[in-house]
Amino acid sequence: MTVTVNGRSYNSPKQPVVVVCVDGSEPGYIERTAEAGDAPFLGRLLKEGTNALADCVVPSFTNPNNLSIVTGVPPSVHGICGNYFFDPEAKAEVMMNDPKHLRVDTIFKAFQGQGARIAVVTAKDKLRALLGKGLALGPGKAVSFSSERADKVSLAENGIDEVMGLVGKPLPSVYSADLSEFVFAAGVKLMERNRPELMYLSTTDYIQHKHAPGTPVANAFYKMMDGYLAKLDAMGCVIALTADHGMNAKHDKGGQPDVIYLQDLLDQWIGPGKARVILPITDPYVVHHGALGSFATAYLAEGEVSGVIERLKKMEGIEAALTRAEAASRFELPPERIGEIVIVSTRHKVLGTSAAKHDLSGLTEPLRSHGGISEQKVPLIANRKAGLAGGWLRNFDIFDVVLNRVAH
Repeated sequence: MTVTVNGRSYNSPKQPVVVVCVDGSEPGYIERTAEAGDAPFLGRLLKEGTNALADCVVPSFTNPNNLSIVTGVPPSVHGICGNYFFDPEAKAEVMMNDPKHLRVDTIFKAFQGQGARIAVVTAKDKLRALLGKGLALGPGKAVSFSSERADKVSLAENGIDEVMGLVGKPLPSVYSADLSEFVFAAGVKLMERNRPELMYLSTTDYIQHKHAPGTPVANAFYKMMDGYLAKLDAMGCVIALTADHGMNAKHDKGGQPDVIYLQDLLDQWIGPGKARVILPITDPYVVHHGALGSFATAYLAEGEVSGVIERLKKMEGIEAALTRAEAASRFELPPERIGEIVIVSTRHKVLGTSAAKHDLSGLTEPLRSHGGISEQKVPLIANRKAGLAGGWLRNFDIFDVVLNRVAH
């Protein structure tokens, strides 16, 4: 049996399928941990399973990429182009975590329509409602919850209750590796008890924002993950893993964030109040990145666009300055949800609004962040061999890979 959704067809799973989105997992994290002998299961996958690189969507942020992964299409189709955007109808800057902003059905909903049991577990609650949009929740149907609010789950809202008792772990802090570990622990327990046909596990990048590949803390995180994935493998699951984006150091030689403050610049160039800079990385969890990323969009009068773009292009640290139409075409974005200009910084630079508006007191280590073209490369790994002959591989091809191309 096949299921068609958003123009793509997928074979029904013959064994339980687990797709994992490891937030911020740039290439190198898994490899370094395996080389240290701390990730034997993942190390085996690198050698014997599917081991490829894919591109994530730009902006390389959490919400656009998770929604691309679970719909199989780019933001131009599903509509989620950031964690945060300017809503012209409401004339307000808002979080893009309301399911009303998602324009298409998920792969989960399509498979549930054919009778499949679904489990969706995320670290942060900002994604839960989007990923679970349209699912019929309840025993034997679907569960959808976040580890952030695991103590608040209900049958009506999440399709499950008593998650804390099921997992047997305390409620984790949102700023900790424990938030992601709870996701994996819950996934193992749900697979043991419910055996869903499709499971999606999505973590947080708290560790990756602070620790580079191969460092002791990073290796400990991937060692933890390796143990849970090995348990899922032992239960006969087909496992595929990718990331929503990569990560890069974004600081100067002194360890301070290397920032271009765009709102301050535009206020100087064209006058205060004549431009509005939006940073789509913004979400409720800014302690570890200070709302500083490598992608921004700006709203301003059409007559100012060409002049501002020319000045931006001449600046050190700017990789791309594009009109709305150019950005929508190049990055497959919905044009009505971005500004007149899109700006992308280079690998080690980040973009801010005004220096006075960013609280960087939570940055206890030199800044690592994402959002740009330089964070596009991500792993795509599976515990089965897949046919990947030629062609451009995207992180949102992962359900096609795990359902259509691997040996079940």
